[in-house]
Amino acid sequence: MILATTKIENYERFLEIFSTKGAEKRKLHGSKGSTVFRDPVEDNRVWVLFDWNADGWKDFVSDPDVPAILQEAGHIGKPQAAELGGRYDA
Repeated sequence: MILATTKIENYERFLEIFSTKGAEKRKLHGSKGSTVFRDPVEDNRVWVLFDWNADGWKDFVSDPDVPAILQEAGHIGKPQAAELGGRYDA
């Protein structure tokens, strides 16, 4: 699992591209799915939980086609993966 965050210009436009062109490209790099959350404080920030391994994420962010997809989706800057702090039961 990977948790990533990014700022966006428009939520609806982001979802439209994220769920189509973005999903197709992520799948090519091994993503098995994602869950999108809106930030409760920052209107233009989303958090995404990916069912993806670190190597697939690295391949995706280095794919030369990805910057154009991110731009079309209205990203402000590059998505950033959060650092895992630990895993705990319950």
